[in-house]
Amino acid sequence: MALPQVMTAIGISQAGEAEVLLPQTRPLPAPGAGEVLVKVAFAGVNRPDVMQRKGLYPAPAGASDIPGLEISGEIVALGEGVDEGWLGQRVCALVAGGGYAEYCLALAGHCLPVFSDLPLAEAAAIPETLFTVWHNVFERGWARDGETLLVHGGTSGIGTMAIMLGAHFGLKVIVTCGSDEKCARALDIGAAHAINYRDSDFVAEIGRITAGKGVEIVLDMVAGDYVPRNLKCLAEDGRHVTIAVQGGARAELNMAVVMMRRYTLTGSTLRPRSAQFKSLLAQEIAANVWPLVEEGKLRPVMDRIFPLAQAAAAHRRMEAGDHVGKIVLQAQG
Repeated sequence: MALPQVMTAIGISQAGEAEVLLPQTRPLPAPGAGEVLVKVAFAGVNRPDVMQRKGLYPAPAGASDIPGLEISGEIVALGEGVDEGWLGQRVCALVAGGGYAEYCLALAGHCLPVFSDLPLAEAAAIPETLFTVWHNVFERGWARDGETLLVHGGTSGIGTMAIMLGAHFGLKVIVTCGSDEKCARALDIGAAHAINYRDSDFVAEIGRITAGKGVEIVLDMVAGDYVPRNLKCLAEDGRHVTIAVQGGARAELNMAVVMMRRYTLTGSTLRPRSAQFKSLLAQEIAANVWPLVEEGKLRPVMDRIFPLAQAAAAHRRMEAGDHVGKIVLQAQG
């Protein structure tokens, strides 16, 4: 198929509020060794995109300055060394940038197949949250069948994926949310308990729910003054995994408690990790989780679809905090 020389993409004119996201004409990128060019159908919207727009989370070296960390669509061109069988395949992919565009480069090793009964809009809403939750809960957090997981932001994209993935692998998932309505949605999605943090002390509620034992794992997106409170929720030998610092990057801890209760404190950011690491993670997900997707047992919770040109409106919705599940952009029909 003949490809255009240029494409429409959403650029960041300068660091600032949502209105700095503007459609631009960019040259069509050419795939390098190990890469594929995807004609983007949909692109997921994630919190790191918002941070990048504000100038707080720059793209890593070598990555596109166009925001967007996950896409779905059709592979239309191949780089050197990529098997010709990829051409024409429907895929979703984790990318280091460039998703808010009509075409996007992805490493073949970071792509997963999109089955005929998986809508492309839903496929675009999977990679970022699935890769993040799988790595941080099951690899860094060593989650095991029968354990209890506490997740803050239970109706976010990460939160909803953690609820569903945890349930499939035998975890009891407790979440915190900012309203009774969101708590109800979290319970519908599969959370065992949902705590309205505006009305209740989540530390006391965790103590009540677990009969004083605590939870084995906390997946923390807040950090700041939540960390010492999270540790009060942990059972002995508990694991605390931080994946964002929305409440501040610094926390004051009693390290004697960490020692006495044998806590493990860890965390990670996905975007700057090596291509090899992400390829290995994709292989693990393909083997352990993708069969659930193929069977229709795991689907993302969808909030709203915006046209690509309305990326600013999508960011405003995310920042307002009213969404439940994933927001995506439609790049092409």
